[in-house]
This record gives sequence, C-alpha cells and structure tokens, in this order.
Amino acid sequence: MKLRRGALRAAAGLAVLLLLPGPARAVEPISLGLAIAGAAASALTGIISYPRLYCYFRECCLQRHEQRVAAGTGPGWDGMGWDGGRDGMGAGAGMGWDGGRDGGGGALPAANGTVCCAALQESLDRRLFGQHLVSKVVVRAVRGFLGNAQAKKPLALSLHGWTGTGKNFVSRIIAESIYKRGLKSNYVHQFVATLHFPHAHSINLYKDQLQTWIRGNVSICPRSIFIFDEMDKMHAGLIDAIKPFLDYYELLDGVSYRQAIFIFLSNAGAEKITEVALDFWRNGKAREDIQLTDMQNALSVSVFNNRNSGFWHSTLIDRNLIDYFVPFLPLEYKHVKMCVRVEIESRGYAVDEDILTRVADEMTYFPREERIYSDKGCKTVDAKLDYYYDF
Repeated sequence: MKLRRGALRAAAGLAVLLLLPGPARAVEPISLGLAIAGAAASALTGIISYPRLYCYFRECCLQRHEQRVAAGTGPGWDGMGWDGGRDGMGAGAGMGWDGGRDGGGGALPAANGTVCCAALQESLDRRLFGQHLVSKVVVRAVRGFLGNAQAKKPLALSLHGWTGTGKNFVSRIIAESIYKRGLKSNYVHQFVATLHFPHAHSINLYKDQLQTWIRGNVSICPRSIFIFDEMDKMHAGLIDAIKPFLDYYELLDGVSYRQAIFIFLSNAGAEKITEVALDFWRNGKAREDIQLTDMQNALSVSVFNNRNSGFWHSTLIDRNLIDYFVPFLPLEYKHVKMCVRVEIESRGYAVDEDILTRVADEMTYFPREERIYSDKGCKTVDAKLDYYYDF
C-alpha cells in the first residue's frame, strides 16, 4: 500500500512537471531533467498500474473489455489497472495504452457501454427533437455493441432522412460519447463524399486509398470510428471497397475490425420515410406510434435501388452488413420551435417567444396543402437567429 501511494505521489509530481508552462520548465534544464528522470523512475510502477493517469493528459485508445474491465475483473485486469493482457496493442500495451498517435487534449474513452450510453441518451434527450426511433435504436445499438466483448463484426449504422433532421448531430454525439474529443479525436475519421471522393474517374484510386486508411487506423486503434457523410452523393461502387472490413472475419491480414464503428449519413430514402410519416398523420395516428418495423425493410430496399445513392446495389446491403437503417422523420412546426428555443438558450439569451415564433414561421413547410414538415428541418435556425439578435 505504501509503495502504491508513493508511486501515485511520484506520478502526480511528474504530471505537475509536464504541465508547467514553457518558461518555468526552461529555467533550470539540468535540474529539471534530473527531477523528471527521478520522478519517472519512481512513478513507473504507478503509471503501469494506473493507465488512466496517462490518459488524463493524453488521448488513448484503450483495449477495453467493457463491464468486466470497469468492474475490475476479466482478462487483462490486475486489480489496479489494465496490464496489456493478450489483447494489448502497440509498444505501450503493457503500460495501459496502445502506443497509437497521441493527440493531447486529455481525452479518455468511456470505460464501458453503460457509462458511454448514459451520456449519449442524455444528449439525445436534450437536443434531438421528434426522433423517437433514432433515440431508441442508436442508444440500444451502441450500448449493446460496446458491451459485447465478443462482437462478431463491426457496428454499422446507416442514418437516413432529410437535411436538418439531426443525422450529423447524432454522429457527432456518438463520437463524443466514446471519445471526449469527439470529431477531433485521432480515432474518429470523417469522410465527405464531395470533398474526399469528387471524381468518378478516380474511383479505383479512392478504393485503394480508403482501404489503406481504414486498415492503418484500425491497426492503431481497434475502436476507431469512421463516418461517411453525403452517401447519396458518393459514386456507386466506391463504398463496396470497405465490404471486407464490415464482414464477419475474425482477422484480415492479422488485423481485427470487430471493434470498429462505421456510420453512414444519407438523404437517400427520405421520400420513403416521409411517405410512411404522412400515412400515419393522414390516418390520425400519432407520430410516436411509428415503429422501426414500419419502415426499415422498405427503407433498405429504397436505398439499395436508388441510382443516385452510393448504396445503389451495394454489397453492404446485399450481404446484410448494415446492422441498422435508422430513419430520421421529417420535423414538424413544433419541433422547429424546440430547436429555436435550445439555440437561443445555448447562446445565453432569455427566450423571446415572439422571436421564437417568427423564426419558426419563416421556415418553409411541405406538403404544400398541409404544410406539416419543415423542408430544411432545423438546419437554418442558427442563421435566422443571427438576424434577430445582435450576437
């Protein structure tokens, strides 16, 4: 116990030294070097036993065994911290981190699916409106995947709906619930079709680059997250290049992809989603009565047969490698008002109900006769508020 306390004190001293401002560190380089060397030697055991101390200051991709590790049981747990175990990755595996690129910022992955998804659920409840299916499906899918130490394949979520319904927001919240730096994490990778894959004649080059990028990053961090935006604008056939990584392989060239997460965002299928939502509305049924079974199969078929979608006749759908097709319902007037309210509050202003109503009224709605759904969701709320407030 005394040894452990001493190691902790030494490790804390090392952390303080590392956090000193540049000028302070530069005053006595020789003395400081000796101090650091001594602290490092004394703290080595402590750092080995307490990887979270390292990860407090540096971003880590921990090889977690979810609830078992969080509870202090299961392979790789020595009662004090992660010992690397047989699943440890990289040169630093025995010291509690994977040896991958460290991006700073003190990001630490959530310890288990329960902790992660509590934050995910809270964020969705607080800032996502009118999407009861999304909240239910995404939280359950992510929680179940993170809590499964024996996953047979990566998690693949395909988010579909009109612009402004919350797809990008949800992908960002998923990333933030796993890595505190969210989209800025070294282990979260975002691709935008029109930016990263603009030319149809270069599709074979893009396929090679995409495979190399995914292989390299999963080798560094098995719990990597890959987000593909604008799937409806991606050249057909390109996304099939990642098919081997989403399949049920234990290893591919010595690399396991079973802990990775793939998220696809697309406007494709939005017409089918609206069709189902309108049918419920016209038959006097509550929006919240819509179930995933009411549209998931129809949505996947619609996306598969859409020639303007990157999923057109994709093997990812044909081989059932997408775990969930998640429909984002079109937003109603009341949901737009909720968006406006939250945006005003987030800027630190008292909510003016008159301005709130005016912003919601300025949005355009469809169908033309009923004017039920916002054609841009909540996407332009931020810009419209700038007109009314002197920010």
